Amino acid sequence: MDLDGRKRSDIRIGQFVEIVMKQDQRSGDLTDGIIKRILTKSSNHPHGIKVMLDTGEVGRVKNIVEDIDE
Repeated sequence: MDLDGRKRSDIRIGQFVEIVMKQDQRSGDLTDGIIKRILTKSSNHPHGIKVMLDTGEVGRVKNIVEDIDE
């Protein structure tokens, strides 16, 4: 199972993830944190589901580090 953050069904509030923020898209710098809100409404997105971290930072999920189901 590939959890790269493009499917909304793989994303849960409280998960520890790595996101790329808009200003970091060119450099590819990742920011990690815990999901506070899921902002993308569609079931999937080619560049990653947009989320807000508990720090207030917003970006698209690139990696799901820790899955809360396991």
